[in-house]
Amino acid sequence: MTIYLDSAATTQCSAGAIEAAVGAMRENYYNPSALYHEGLMLKEQLNGVRSMILGALRAEGSVVFTGGGTESDNLALFGCKKPKQGDIVVSAGEHAAVYAAATELKQRGYDVRFCPVKGDGSTDFEAFCQMITEKTALASVMHVNNETGAVNDLGKFSAALKAKNPRALFHSDGVQAFGKLKLNLQRDGVDLYAISAHKIHAPKGVGALYIRKGIRLSPVVYGGGQEGGLRSSTENVPGILAFGAAITETIEKQGETAQNLSFLRQKVIEGLTEENDEIRLISPENGSPYIVTFTMAKVRGEVMQHALERKGILIGTGSACSSNKAGKRIPDALGLSGKWADGVVRISFCRNTTEAEIDRFLVEFKQIYGELSRYGS
Repeated sequence: MTIYLDSAATTQCSAGAIEAAVGAMRENYYNPSALYHEGLMLKEQLNGVRSMILGALRAEGSVVFTGGGTESDNLALFGCKKPKQGDIVVSAGEHAAVYAAATELKQRGYDVRFCPVKGDGSTDFEAFCQMITEKTALASVMHVNNETGAVNDLGKFSAALKAKNPRALFHSDGVQAFGKLKLNLQRDGVDLYAISAHKIHAPKGVGALYIRKGIRLSPVVYGGGQEGGLRSSTENVPGILAFGAAITETIEKQGETAQNLSFLRQKVIEGLTEENDEIRLISPENGSPYIVTFTMAKVRGEVMQHALERKGILIGTGSACSSNKAGKRIPDALGLSGKWADGVVRISFCRNTTEAEIDRFLVEFKQIYGELSRYGS
């Protein structure tokens, strides 16, 4: 039986999410923009999911459904008002959804500055404070680093930004945080927050963007004017209702899941790093309980990934294994080079991960590392 330890990449749909999606396809197949009873009732159900998201975020504002986290980030960065004379500050460790969008804005003539990250993937707060100015119009700092699980204190970053320019907008990619950490965006001063369904046991192809009350965006997709005119296209009703079911399940089990995964994460950390200085922990000790990332001195991450795959264990690798320049951006940002840049592996968990699976992973990993490290890979 396959052991899946790559949940930061995607998760298995829950039974509740599948049931909600199938029910929508079989019975609630109407168009939510239709003015007859069935369409109006369906729109109410979609609005119920919006309210559910706002409750989980502990925020006041609106929620726009999108095709995923990437689209949500793009709507935030391209849709918000940014005077050309102002500057934009973005963390250098951002997911490609934000980093590529920021790079495109730079090519369009905006003054985009990339803030360095620390060796554990967290955004360097001191550097951030030095980079923002009274002319900074927008800043983007991810909530949880998808590569390392480092958690950024959004309230601290937002407060520093707005102390320099109260009109500046603060955006965060919350894809790896939503449903996993306790959130309070109202308290933390977050203006725009992107989330994704398939990271919490709902289908792929569904995401959402939270927009704080009073913030106005321009659309990047034009058409029939759905989603308040910000995301034209008939809504993905099965996906959104499945997202709602997954949110309910995830929030109900959030505390218990975090406690269980913290135990499993620590077991992995101790199992791989004790008495082995050839394996280094990249993730911070106090990072997200869902992600732990290492690098190996004598085995390439991709080689370890495929060796474990042959044993029925699926893990992720850092972007270091990519041969192109874009693939090496994150290892460079983390300060990794040479053998340490090539040896990155990411282990990520979900609420279905068991201790027995972790025990088997540790046994197989150690055996494979012992064999491969003798020859190098």
